[in-house]
Amino acid sequence: MIVSEDTSRSSDDSDKRASLFELAAEFIRSNIAQGHLYPGLVLQESALSERLDMSRATVKRALELIEIEGGVERFSGRGFIVTGATGAPKRDDLRRIELDLSTLDGSAGKPSWLRVYDDVAYYVTRCPVFGCYRIVEAQMAEEYGVSRTIIRDVLGRLQERGLVHKNRTSRWIVEPLTSKKIKDKYELRGILEVAALSSAKLPTEKLRDLAEEIRTLCKDAPPTPAQWFSLDRRFFEMVVLTTPNEDLANYASNNRLALEACQAAFFSLGLPPDTQSILELGQVIELALSGSVKAAQSMLAMHLTKARDRTIAQLKITAILPPPPDFPSYLQFT
Repeated sequence: MIVSEDTSRSSDDSDKRASLFELAAEFIRSNIAQGHLYPGLVLQESALSERLDMSRATVKRALELIEIEGGVERFSGRGFIVTGATGAPKRDDLRRIELDLSTLDGSAGKPSWLRVYDDVAYYVTRCPVFGCYRIVEAQMAEEYGVSRTIIRDVLGRLQERGLVHKNRTSRWIVEPLTSKKIKDKYELRGILEVAALSSAKLPTEKLRDLAEEIRTLCKDAPPTPAQWFSLDRRFFEMVVLTTPNEDLANYASNNRLALEACQAAFFSLGLPPDTQSILELGQVIELALSGSVKAAQSMLAMHLTKARDRTIAQLKITAILPPPPDFPSYLQFT
């Protein structure tokens, strides 16, 4: 392990383009800030999806992100409304009002396999918590307004990452996430991430700031889901992805995908973020910055073991809950 002042390598270096829902979220944020989308305005997903030439699923995901940030709030349990209103909700036609389109890049509204891939991956990594799902190609093509050739390309790439597979009748299937799969993935995390820590080039100042943020946040109040993900991801980027072994970093990143999606699904069902898990990461940081490499590796291994057990316990809770009703129609519960 090398302690350095260098900036940690981001996991997104290979593709710095924002995903489609992030573009939609930035568009909505910008227009709220400029007053085009004003306090009290009801934001109809159908109108916004037409205006942006994006699917309703993408627009809804963007609105849910901004809801976490406090820019919009739920309206009568069905839609969203811009926060800050004191009077009655307003229902202007979003297809006609003036909006600033400057935040959209040239590819917005023109789905490519990469942008479709990002949106599809978001859902197929979350649905395994609830059971087995079949993917219907024709409905997926209709959802995103692209050819089935593009859809097959997207599904083929997801298959390469082990997120979907074809069954004996050549139907695309998303397998359910089981306790055994969780154990297997955490076992691999224990191998990959502990090994990466031993050769990591740690950004000391940023890690000190992260450790202090963890201490302060967890002392004042439990983290929100967004804060939990931010702390967990930043730890991973600084402590694991700074290894000079790029293959090791890539394998570690890919192995986390299903587990991150699993945690997001738990949060969406109302399960609270686990403060203890974040405190354990803070302990790993403290040991690493003190130069105790072996102790830091041991603490990380212990953290992953406890995280595995907590994840399995949460999975058992979700086993009694029905699947969410807002998954895209191309995902069919079987």
